[in-house]
Amino acid sequence: MTELRVSDLTVTYDQKTILDVPHASFECGRIYGIIGPSGSGKSTLLRVINLLTQPASGHLHFFGVDVHLPSLSHREGLSLQRQMGFVPQKPSMFHSSVFDNVAQGLRYRKLPRETIRIRVEDALEKVDLTHAANQMANTLSGGEMQRIALARAMVYEPVLLLLDEPTASLDPSNVAIFERVIQSIHAMHKTTILMVTHNLAQAKRLTHACLFVHKGRILEASDTEPFFHSPETQEVQDFMAGRMIY
Repeated sequence: MTELRVSDLTVTYDQKTILDVPHASFECGRIYGIIGPSGSGKSTLLRVINLLTQPASGHLHFFGVDVHLPSLSHREGLSLQRQMGFVPQKPSMFHSSVFDNVAQGLRYRKLPRETIRIRVEDALEKVDLTHAANQMANTLSGGEMQRIALARAMVYEPVLLLLDEPTASLDPSNVAIFERVIQSIHAMHKTTILMVTHNLAQAKRLTHACLFVHKGRILEASDTEPFFHSPETQEVQDFMAGRMIY
């Protein structure tokens, strides 16, 4: 495996282009922050990569596999999608226990029962929810449900983990747990991680490189340190300073 890459990517709604990415690449085993104003297309980029949104044009190079996104059927994309984990900002819970929520995807994959038990227990331990394994998932707090969603994504041992503002509504305690788990996943498996975040301090702590998305375009991409300390574009400089950008 070498890299994840998108090329000639456009997404349109009602004849309006909301995402236009001629080229973007992500090296295997790195953590990337995707940053920019609200409504700039960051979440759409994640959804396209996760094969949840079908673009008007574009190709995806998924660590050695090339696909033409507009013509890709759900059936054809399923094998790729099963190699990804996705955590949305507001996850939905199945009406079942915490354990069953995390185990559900592994059961669909028909893994042996003992393998499922080991993986789920390990995932729940990582997100500090072992004590809640038998509770109904929808009775837990929002922060705990977000940690269930992370456990549910990581239990597959995906090669690509996509995080869409996963800590936006969490208190500092849950944010700390979430960040610790992300670092643990990366250290253990060298998982490639793409994370949309408005938390600039979080991006500095966790990422190796960052992209700045504005009006559907990637305006700047670089390693994290130069991205924050010597941004090249005026838009990124203004964003870092808390100024409005247009």
